[in-house]
Amino acid sequence: MGGAMLAGWLARGLAPKKVVVIEPHPSDEIRALLTKGIRLNPTAKDIGAAATLVVALKPQSFREAGPQIKPFAGPATLVVSIMAGTTIASIEAICGGSVVRAMPNTPAAIGRGITVAVAANNVSADQRAVADALLRATGSVEWVDDESLMDAVTAVSGSGPAYVFLLAEELARAGVEAGLPPDLATKLARETVAGSGELLHRSELASATLRQNVTSPGGTTAAALEVLMAKDGMQPLLTRAVAAATRRSKELAK
Repeated sequence: MGGAMLAGWLARGLAPKKVVVIEPHPSDEIRALLTKGIRLNPTAKDIGAAATLVVALKPQSFREAGPQIKPFAGPATLVVSIMAGTTIASIEAICGGSVVRAMPNTPAAIGRGITVAVAANNVSADQRAVADALLRATGSVEWVDDESLMDAVTAVSGSGPAYVFLLAEELARAGVEAGLPPDLATKLARETVAGSGELLHRSELASATLRQNVTSPGGTTAAALEVLMAKDGMQPLLTRAVAAATRRSKELAK
């Protein structure tokens, strides 16, 4: 996720020479960015405390990596966390600084992400504006005042792209079961999901209205929706899936 956001920032004009990446095991993609001018793994003595520190780690790795991160965060540093389940209090205890907890999603890499953020009480208006600009460079941003909402946010939008990709995957599989060649089924499913998402993005109509517009009474779509909207269909399945992701986000905070 951090790599996706960095790609988005650089694509939108962030000066690479202002960027430092701390990554003990850099990917080939990160190494490729060195040619653009970013710095990789300097010491805190070399650069001092950062004005803004974006923490993009797996939450399970945060406590172990904390001592390596802390020297880069001074009292005036804005710390923007995109770690699932990791509370503001935990980040303050390990890093210090003024913390904004954010949950973006992977479409940030193409400027179509959605991020929800919540700020600690000591985050200034100027720091919040900086965080907003960083996050907004990769898509839409919504701010909340209640940090407890972040677990459900993680389950819906943070993890949500995986649910959509699974829909494309399983729609293609169902097409093959219905007799389509695998390559054709995959292309039809991929383009249908992508095109429908773009239509939803551009339209001012509610998703329910768009669905109804596709559905002729007694037609083929209605027959499929009767299965998908049954009592044991998509709605209760997604409810259970989001609940499971929300629980896991809460567990990661412990």
